[in-house]
Amino acid sequence: MDYVSALVPPTVMAIAFTFLIRTLIRSQGGANKAKEDAAVDAALSGGQPPARRPGGAERPA
Repeated sequence: MDYVSALVPPTVMAIAFTFLIRTLIRSQGGANKAKEDAAVDAALSGGQPPARRPGGAERPA
């Protein structure tokens, strides 16, 4: 039975890692993809990301 106790932790970790990667891949894109892309572009260019107001409304340009 020692072999079972030696194989369980790596198996559990492999399954958890698979679900983590699956979740990361499935959460890409969606309705907020344009906002996320704009925020990343602004951060990379040194600008400020669009300010968020308390109700979700964005400031007019």
